[in-house]
Amino acid sequence: MACSRARDWRQYDPWSVPELPEVEATRRRLAPAMEHARIVEVTIGRPDLRIPFPRQFTARLRGQTIAALERRAKYLLATLSSRETLLMHLGMSGSFRVGFRDADEGRRHDHVVFHMSSGAVVRFNDPRRFGFMDLVSEEALATHRALSALGPEPLSADFDGFTLALACRGKKTPLKVALLDQRVVAGLGNIYASEALYRARLSPLRRASTIATASGLPRPAAHDLAAAIKIVLNEAVDRVSSKAYRASRFRVYDRAGERCLRRGCGGTITRRIQAGRSTFFCSRCQR
Repeated sequence: MACSRARDWRQYDPWSVPELPEVEATRRRLAPAMEHARIVEVTIGRPDLRIPFPRQFTARLRGQTIAALERRAKYLLATLSSRETLLMHLGMSGSFRVGFRDADEGRRHDHVVFHMSSGAVVRFNDPRRFGFMDLVSEEALATHRALSALGPEPLSADFDGFTLALACRGKKTPLKVALLDQRVVAGLGNIYASEALYRARLSPLRRASTIATASGLPRPAAHDLAAAIKIVLNEAVDRVSSKAYRASRFRVYDRAGERCLRRGCGGTITRRIQAGRSTFFCSRCQR
């Protein structure tokens, strides 16, 4: 698909791969090179990615210090000394590479290059150009259309069974579909929603409202699911860049027709389409 010249956010699905653990691992890898360092120079190889770069993009970044590099759902947010925020999304094929001024060489599809006072050269490579970068004022950040509708952050200390139950109260949609609603859990994604439901022994087909009382208080299932979401995501973040991660299989995702790995279960993993996405679960031990 050709890049639109308009700043079109509607035709792009920001919840496609990479998923949240990959984005968090990227943030942790970039932080030593970029956090508390000054942007000495930034170059762009084209006028746009998924959307055009903002007006005077390079001039507004040049000379700014990155006070903090954070993640919100699947977005990276670099807080600048100018009080603007550099908002970044990897899209479907975007990735960052950290090198050094005397050794790093550019590659095809290196569309944005940051030269940092730390001595690092940070390159954003995106063959399909579905990623984007935007500069947002401090006042406009909370209402930015990419962030304004996001729900609770699953890896935050505030995310728990109470938060999840309140978000699912009265929802008639299946539990798996509710978890993919970014107003319920920000950035969870299809793969890890299936994995978390399996760990919590909850069927993706049950109504979302069943984990909460009518008043929105958590049932035991809400506490189990919130804990499972945290465990699954944290484990994925820890191993996302390791060889073991690349070689490993998920517990249920993409294992249709195979035996359940839970000891003593004996069930078979089933695949079901929900809201246009593949769901994998064990109908015997997930209730």
